Amino acid sequence: MQFIRKILPIAFMLALSACATTGDVDSVQRDVDELKNRLFKIQKDVGGMRTETQEEIDKSIKDFRTEMDSLRKGSADLQATLDSAKVDMQLMTGNVDDVRLLAQKPADELALLKEDTDRRLAAMDERLLKLDKGFDELQKKLAEAKAKEMDHSPEALYQKGLDTLKGGDPKTARDSFTRFLELFPKHELTANARYWLGETYYNEKKYDQAILEFQEVIKNFPGKEKVPASMLKQGMAFKELGDLKSARYVFKKLIEDSPQTGEARIAREKLKELK
Repeated sequence: MQFIRKILPIAFMLALSACATTGDVDSVQRDVDELKNRLFKIQKDVGGMRTETQEEIDKSIKDFRTEMDSLRKGSADLQATLDSAKVDMQLMTGNVDDVRLLAQKPADELALLKEDTDRRLAAMDERLLKLDKGFDELQKKLAEAKAKEMDHSPEALYQKGLDTLKGGDPKTARDSFTRFLELFPKHELTANARYWLGETYYNEKKYDQAILEFQEVIKNFPGKEKVPASMLKQGMAFKELGDLKSARYVFKKLIEDSPQTGEARIAREKLKELK
């Protein structure tokens, strides 16, 4: 290509120096143009070849780098596998050494080892037995505590007082009802417990105290179902004490306040007895 560039000027000079005709000059000019076209085409082809070649080189480099990365990764994985295999081998070697050392121990050392192991197992069995015993005792205490808690629940304590009173032991029943009133002053059964407390005194013919307890129900629990019953028993207590005026007043008040109750019907009969 450089040779062609050099020969073009020389040919042009020769044509001029030979005093060529106009036709010759035109011919030479055409040749020169043709050479230029061929040169341009050659340059274009060469440029395309360079581009294509560069692309192929770049692709080859990229593929080479990818392959190298893959090789490096494979090498790293292989190295990791080798390292893991070395560790496993060391562990196995250590285990073999332990077995070898154990096998080399004299029989008396093995006997001592067995004796020590048996002693430790016996001590562990003893501790387990103590733990089992302690657990059983704890379970028993928990059951007792639960039963005790149930015995001291409001309903259980109230029912205990009722059962004891019906069983003919008003003093013990009074202890239960008094305890109930101390522990559960706002319970829905408080009015009932106060009434039955009055009943314990009434059963023992302690009418003065019974009247006071029944009055507590009348005063502090208006509208409760035990109010008519308390008024009835209060009137009866006054009658037993010989205070007929007070008895008559209470019976009339009961009939006036709760005319439709069973206690009012009994109070009417009691009034007739007082006349």
